Amino acid sequence: MSLAVKGKLVKVLPLESGTSKAGKEWKKQGFVIDSGDQFNPEICFSLFGDDKIAMLRNFGPGQEIEVSFNVSSREFNGKYYHNLDAWRITGASASQGGNEQAAAPTYEDAPLPTEEDDLPF
Repeated sequence: MSLAVKGKLVKVLPLESGTSKAGKEWKKQGFVIDSGDQFNPEICFSLFGDDKIAMLRNFGPGQEIEVSFNVSSREFNGKYYHNLDAWRITGASASQGGNEQAAAPTYEDAPLPTEEDDLPF
């Protein structure tokens, strides 16, 4: 399931990085938008990987944006933790047909792998 929300970019959180147990480097950056809702208006999203983090560079605090994201949950020691993983960020005016802000490049714009496989679909 994919969701989208519009709001004003409030804060860009510091870049986080590290190494996984498998020895792979990772990067993560969070950002907060204010949806303008009466209750719980601030929403924090996460971006994983250089290509997704680069989408955020096109926007600054105070700018109206639309964020497309997926919700995921995982269990650890009997408690559940949730993530809002952003996969597209556009200027709110661009999604309404305005030309004030060009749409940011998205993860979907990346070229598809050209490998042939034997999957039936």
